[in-house]
Amino acid sequence: MPKIPKEKLEKYLHLHREFTGKFINLHPIQRGGILTEAARKAIVEFGDGYSTCDWCPPKTPRLDMIERPPIAQFMADLATFLGMDVARVVTRCREAKFIAFAMLGKPGDTVVVDSLAHYSTYTAAELAGLNVKEVPHGDYPEFKVGLNAYADKIEEVKKETGKLPAVVVLTHVDYLYGNLNDAAVVGKICKKYGVPFLLNAAYTAGVMPIDGKKLGADIIVSSGHKSWAASAPTGILAMKEDIAGDVLKRSKIVGDLSGRKFAAKEYALLGCTVMGAPLITLMASFPHVVERVEHWQEEVEKARYLVKLIERIEGTRQLGIKPKQHTLIHMESDGLHKVSETHKRRGFFLYDELRERNIVGIQAGLTKHFKLNTYGLSLNQVKTVAKAFEEIAKKYGLKVG
Repeated sequence: MPKIPKEKLEKYLHLHREFTGKFINLHPIQRGGILTEAARKAIVEFGDGYSTCDWCPPKTPRLDMIERPPIAQFMADLATFLGMDVARVVTRCREAKFIAFAMLGKPGDTVVVDSLAHYSTYTAAELAGLNVKEVPHGDYPEFKVGLNAYADKIEEVKKETGKLPAVVVLTHVDYLYGNLNDAAVVGKICKKYGVPFLLNAAYTAGVMPIDGKKLGADIIVSSGHKSWAASAPTGILAMKEDIAGDVLKRSKIVGDLSGRKFAAKEYALLGCTVMGAPLITLMASFPHVVERVEHWQEEVEKARYLVKLIERIEGTRQLGIKPKQHTLIHMESDGLHKVSETHKRRGFFLYDELRERNIVGIQAGLTKHFKLNTYGLSLNQVKTVAKAFEEIAKKYGLKVG
């Protein structure tokens, strides 16, 4: 058996994430995933392997049927919370998309997506053997997706292929600019054409109120570790009853020698999905998530406040739709970029300066364009971030209005 030197193994015994505690973390994909105290306690209790499977019912051996811990009840409550009928927890939002694509489409079919969709939307379609037709977005500086163009793209697919798209996808808030799209517009278009509408709520469900039926969504997918105060990997797949039957089909395969059958299993989920700590953190944080979405507008106001202060720096502007309707912010700064061109640390100077002020999360090396997220920060923390940017700007001779 191959040997691994002991000194190499020892590094795994002292894993430490130095950003926890004293630092203000602005990372755009981490703010909505910060665990609650209840989740931190639960992760210790359920950290061992298949820790949720102690009471798996023998007649229906499936994750969503387990009652101790109350997973079955949670799945029902999760669907209700999203305004849908059926919900499952999977490993990632991208897996939820793939499951929907694979079960609703056939190889060679087409998926209509917005052109600011996350790359995983494309790779999920690719793995399912589907083609992609993009709805364009507008120009600088808003990059707004033209939602009414979804009807044009559906017509294009129909004309080119002789049939309707297998699925239509809208990214509720895109990961590049944090633009919030009016999902109800696309929902009405999809209802008119009779095409399944999948809403990618990776950055919205769990942090802001979502009612899938009011928005006209047939499927909602989301990310537990981005927006539900849960550990990775957790994804959410919620559906209307009439489409759940197609997505969650039961296994019919039979062993040719043994005759074994697995009729309880939903084969697109490979039977069961998240069988341990990540699911439990999602459940433990759920009461907090249900409460926190009611304060969404307060979170948006803090984001707008920070944008207003950072834009006072010479040559700095927010990209995307204004005023902000989401806490994910994309800033462009000609001024900070100009400083980086002569600084000995080049683009890393901004990260260094922020870190010295106990602020992290903006990607190291970026100054021209950088993203941040204010979700869950107190107003005092937002003011601290704004003050840090002002101090850095003044230190390097940039004007602050």
